[in-house]
Amino acid sequence: MDFSIKAFDTKSPLGTAKSGCIAVAVFENKKLSPAAQALDSKGAISAALKSGDITGKPGSTLLLRAVDGVSAERVLLVGMGSDEAVSEKSFATGVQAALKVFGSLGAADAIIALPLGDVKERDVNWAIRCVVQAAHDGQYRCDSQKSKKDPAPAGVRKIVLSAPATAATRGALAQAIAIANGSNFTRNLGDLPANIANPTYLANTAKQLAKDYKFEVEVLDRKQLEALKMGSFLSVTNGSEQPPKFIVLKHMGGKAKDAPVVLVGKGITFDTGGISLKAGPGMDEMKYDMCGAASVLGTFRAIGEMNLKLNVIGVIAACENMPSGRATKPGDIVTSMNGLTIEVLNTDAEGRLVLCDALTYAERFKPAVVVDIATLTGACVIALGHHNTGLFTRSDAAHDQLANELLAAGKQASDTAWRMPIEEAYNEQLKSNFADLGNIGSPGGGAVTAAAFLENFTKKYTWAHLDIAGTAWKSGAAKGATGRPVPLLTTFLLNRVQ
Repeated sequence: MDFSIKAFDTKSPLGTAKSGCIAVAVFENKKLSPAAQALDSKGAISAALKSGDITGKPGSTLLLRAVDGVSAERVLLVGMGSDEAVSEKSFATGVQAALKVFGSLGAADAIIALPLGDVKERDVNWAIRCVVQAAHDGQYRCDSQKSKKDPAPAGVRKIVLSAPATAATRGALAQAIAIANGSNFTRNLGDLPANIANPTYLANTAKQLAKDYKFEVEVLDRKQLEALKMGSFLSVTNGSEQPPKFIVLKHMGGKAKDAPVVLVGKGITFDTGGISLKAGPGMDEMKYDMCGAASVLGTFRAIGEMNLKLNVIGVIAACENMPSGRATKPGDIVTSMNGLTIEVLNTDAEGRLVLCDALTYAERFKPAVVVDIATLTGACVIALGHHNTGLFTRSDAAHDQLANELLAAGKQASDTAWRMPIEEAYNEQLKSNFADLGNIGSPGGGAVTAAAFLENFTKKYTWAHLDIAGTAWKSGAAKGATGRPVPLLTTFLLNRVQ
């Protein structure tokens, strides 16, 4: 879908615009938005509202054709709730409703003249992002593996956003498109089956991104990982026929002397649980256990499109977790890259085993900050549901600042996170009689003990952990990857440039 911005004013009145459809807002108290008033010179819109044909409730719509005094072929009335201050939820609901109608119209273009600048506690740039992301979400299809594709979305293909055409709004639009493209890139990777999206596929995807956006890329294989003494990561790969891949992407868009931001993604392309085998029902969804890696790749897709003026490095540890005669067993002890020994008490707690070596590897970049992203624990889903990503970090000035940056970026991008604790008491739960650490803790606080485990490998830099187990995909009838937390991550990086 193509987007552009245009300001409608006395020199270029909205009513004279040639378009297949113009969407304007109406409210529950039977008031019209300024854009709706501009199209109501003959009273057709106010009459429709007074008649009760549309209530003004958020998401309600009414399509009017051949409105007298309006050059556009159609006018779509969209309910936005209260006119006192349009809430974020009401605006998003209205946008989604308008786009749904656009998808069924016999028109190629439309104008969105909704109150982009009147959303409570939000600015016009946020509203632009909301529209673009919703449009991309509506167009996304996960039918690449079907012999008969789902019907292509019909209707509107070009949308003009009625807003001041400034450098700021044009920049916001370009950013919104890049973030939406990155999110859908991540969704597509997540939705692919594990027999296609294996570690080698992720490595080849990274290489293609590097080619498209002039990133630097390096892919390490098993022999190189053995030379680096990544015994923890390699212990997870032992039962699989698929070779592990350790992927490093570099976008060096900032100054040469600037320390990079490092994003570390968990890339378990399928997680059976290993010898600690998962239950059968729902195991198909373990193809989503690489969504941390997919979100790093999607974020690089977005920052590459924007040519972000920042140094960013992506590190992805990719492998399968499979049971076989070679697989790591409960009770085995492995040695991580930084020398700490780990008793593998449960082979289904494998994400932290691959991440800990990736986090040690990140030290070599002398990073400004490191953020790891992982579908790490079901306990995080129990704690936060599917609304917020779990955010974990140490508590001191540098880490509090990083946490605040991530939380603010999540709120700004409507891709929210919630800060959880890390304290020494949780490390006590990880004690082992036979090794430096157990890979699981004693019962209670499973998401926190997993983060506390990772924290042992991050002492040399400022670090945060995002547990996306509850936000990276949906189950049930709406099963599919969400593209989160690409909006959060990309906004976080954008804010570091400004």
